[in-house]
Amino acid sequence: VIDHPKYQKSKRIAIFLSMPDEIQTEEIIKDIFKQGKECFIPRYKPHSNHMDMLKLSSAEDISSLALTSWNILQPSDDDSAREEALAGGGLDLIFMPGLGFDKKGNRLGRGKGYYDTYLERCMKHPSGKPYTIALAFREQICESVPVTENDVQVDEILYEDC
Repeated sequence: VIDHPKYQKSKRIAIFLSMPDEIQTEEIIKDIFKQGKECFIPRYKPHSNHMDMLKLSSAEDISSLALTSWNILQPSDDDSAREEALAGGGLDLIFMPGLGFDKKGNRLGRGKGYYDTYLERCMKHPSGKPYTIALAFREQICESVPVTENDVQVDEILYEDC
């Protein structure tokens, strides 16, 4: 990931805070700050498909985040001091989680459509849609995954031996 040309070129990067069953992102987050890039993480709104990408000030900033009922760390709802990526300069790159992927770039998420809805919003931003890279385990690559017309394909899927 760290040697990927799109990562190297990107200045404003959104990345998920990994759950135990996902590719672990802690080292990538540390490298984002080490390289002087800006790091944004998701804040999911419960009972909707709305998500914002909010800026972290440092890798250590993660320890100040609240744990949601889904067992995900994220900025609290009353945390209004953080920059939202689309309120500023947009994003260059989004690292995305998922449950399953196919080689056509289709992604099976957790069913709420947060990333698809967010990418639709990105397309309306002056900086346009960021490049998207899904981080997966080889076992998550399927022949095909079910999609609807609202699903947005990822640009690239990175997994071991890809």
